[in-house]
Amino acid sequence: MELTTAYAFGKTVSLPYAEVERKVREELLKEGFGVLTEIDVKEKFREKLGREFRNYIILGACNPALAWEAFGRELAIGTLLPCNVVVYAGDDGQTVVMVMDPVAALGVIGNPELTDLAGIVREKMERVLAAL
Repeated sequence: MELTTAYAFGKTVSLPYAEVERKVREELLKEGFGVLTEIDVKEKFREKLGREFRNYIILGACNPALAWEAFGRELAIGTLLPCNVVVYAGDDGQTVVMVMDPVAALGVIGNPELTDLAGIVREKMERVLAAL
């Protein structure tokens, strides 16, 4: 099932969480993205608050060549990078994958060159989702 918000897009997948997380990482690599950061939200809530939460990971994905271009057009762009991809266990036993919409995020800058670059990133992320 396709999912969209004003700031992200994604889909629900009928596969176990661990399998989807592994597949997302593989597909990001195929599109030239490395994972620079990752936050295991479930673990952080347990560690910091002593509370239980669903499986939920935030992957900070970056395509170095596209990031280089973005920094060349807007030095402060680092405030909007990397592109976050989240994988979490849905309520119905399925797994949800959501991607920060780079067009929405970079569109706030008002630089047409960055908007075009964001469109390229979005296409790559759409291919990641399509492969799941």
